[in-house]
Amino acid sequence: MMRRGGTAARQGCAAAIAVLVGCLPAHADWRDDIGVFRIGVVAEPGGGNTVPGLARLTEAYSNALGMKVEFVVARDYATLIEAQASGRVQYAIYSALAYATASERCGCVEPLVSPVDTDGAVGIRSILVTRDGRLPDLASIASHRVAIAPVDNLGGALMPLAGLSADGVKIAEGSPFLVRAATATAAEAMLGDGEADGLFGWVPADADGQPTNSGGTVARLEAAGIPNTSLRVLWTSGLLRYGPHTVRSDLDPEAKRRLTVFLTNLRSMTPDVYDLLESTHSGGFALAAPKDYAMALTIVRRESAGRE
Repeated sequence: MMRRGGTAARQGCAAAIAVLVGCLPAHADWRDDIGVFRIGVVAEPGGGNTVPGLARLTEAYSNALGMKVEFVVARDYATLIEAQASGRVQYAIYSALAYATASERCGCVEPLVSPVDTDGAVGIRSILVTRDGRLPDLASIASHRVAIAPVDNLGGALMPLAGLSADGVKIAEGSPFLVRAATATAAEAMLGDGEADGLFGWVPADADGQPTNSGGTVARLEAAGIPNTSLRVLWTSGLLRYGPHTVRSDLDPEAKRRLTVFLTNLRSMTPDVYDLLESTHSGGFALAAPKDYAMALTIVRRESAGRE
């Protein structure tokens, strides 16, 4: 009798638990939590709110994530950064400096991948180049004339000013030895014509920081008729990776994994989608990490300090 009573009690308890569990909401996965996965991009000049190949891109991302996807077009990077920082978009495509700015803004974003050139270049390095030994070494920079590109030029102005300052070299936008050119091409002409002893420029570089053969300032100088044997690079900055595809750091790990697999295989699996997503660098996507944007952070912090 006691055994039968105990069995009945246990059965009643189990039934009550089953009813209680049935009343609780099912555990929602990350897709349910997000609802619609939003990807932020900056509008192309003159493109308005249109995204070339929008339907194809939306389908590809939706298939990769297994959920509804929408693209959000921002008028500029500042708007896009605010949208990701506030959580209105989960994923954003940035330039290197825009990513660094977003990272400084909230610390809530992380890079997944960045594009690669067909020759393996993953970014650029700034250089100081001289011709025919006019500038003997970096230590002599203050007593010579050095051509520098316009203030917003990445490899020819922003990177050398930030990189050399970080290396302990006294340099500023108003340094008397700097000769500001109207364009990067004009700065190159100054070195060629003897108006400057040195020139700040750039070279494409691979993941190890080694120069590749896809162009850059030295190649442009050679094309202008200056023999390679007369050119010498006196200083090289750290590597600045090409702009990354980023996600919010609080995005579910499974979503990050799916996106990473999708992006790193995109060029080989669906090259038409890759071409829609990345029209400048045709070598595919490679994994990226926050440390890859140390140079970008140096530039952003220097620019921010200059405005204070």
